Amino acid sequence: MAVNTQARTKTWTFVDGEWLEGNPPLIGPVSHAMWLGSTVFDGARWFDGVAPDLDLHCQRVNRSAHALGMRATMEAETIESLAHEGLKKFDGKTAVYIKPMYWAEHGGYMSVPADPDSTRFCLCLFESPMIASTGFSVTVSPFRRPTYETAPTNAKAGCLYPNNGRAVMEAKSRGFDNALVLDMLGNVAETGTSNIFMVKDGVVFTPAPNGTFLSGITRSRAIKLLRDAGTEVVEKSLSVADFMDADEIFSTGNHSKVVPVIKIEDRELQAGPVARNTRELYMDWAHG
Repeated sequence: MAVNTQARTKTWTFVDGEWLEGNPPLIGPVSHAMWLGSTVFDGARWFDGVAPDLDLHCQRVNRSAHALGMRATMEAETIESLAHEGLKKFDGKTAVYIKPMYWAEHGGYMSVPADPDSTRFCLCLFESPMIASTGFSVTVSPFRRPTYETAPTNAKAGCLYPNNGRAVMEAKSRGFDNALVLDMLGNVAETGTSNIFMVKDGVVFTPAPNGTFLSGITRSRAIKLLRDAGTEVVEKSLSVADFMDADEIFSTGNHSKVVPVIKIEDRELQAGPVARNTRELYMDWAHG
């Protein structure tokens, strides 16, 4: 198999029983995934010698595959073991993104649904430094998150991300780093790239999972750590006005874990103590 070694960072991919360096070509023009979008993935992280919640990410990619009508061909424990095997190929100096993926090669009835018997798997690991926790700005996106009735929002599916991408691009065109994306009822769902939290009078609030966004693994971990530390965390429907009136705002996600929001629309914010404490709790847990 020909391999593209011009990957942007050091990359190793496990596919069809072997590790290939770089960015191997895997999907052809007649592949179901290429033209009908049957791709799912998950994202775990290795940094500072740890890979927190790697097992949960490996389990979730299998659930995502089933949600899109594919067959999870690898046990979650096997994916986790392969990830640790692949991590040995890196020098341990730069954070690594761990990305298991499934896709369908062929379609079923009239080619539209995926043929589960054609499901393929790969595991891609690549160097990806975590962004600094200094903070980012957000605006309110004109685009909305779909509901479960209109899109496979119960999966970490590739077909959902162009909508997030256009939200981020539109925000950047107006001078912001990211965007608050609302659900179809006008409640805040998430940012274009991560789950979102706000703090008011010492209480942490975050949008209640309602089927329009993926309730992230890092999100759930942060909620548990905060509650175990004695901080009240409330999951409920939240409006833009709630966030505009917040004392603090921060996000959680696999890429960089806990990062504060330091500007919402024209309102400047500080990286507050709850966001710092959440990040410290997470890092202490991860390294512990």
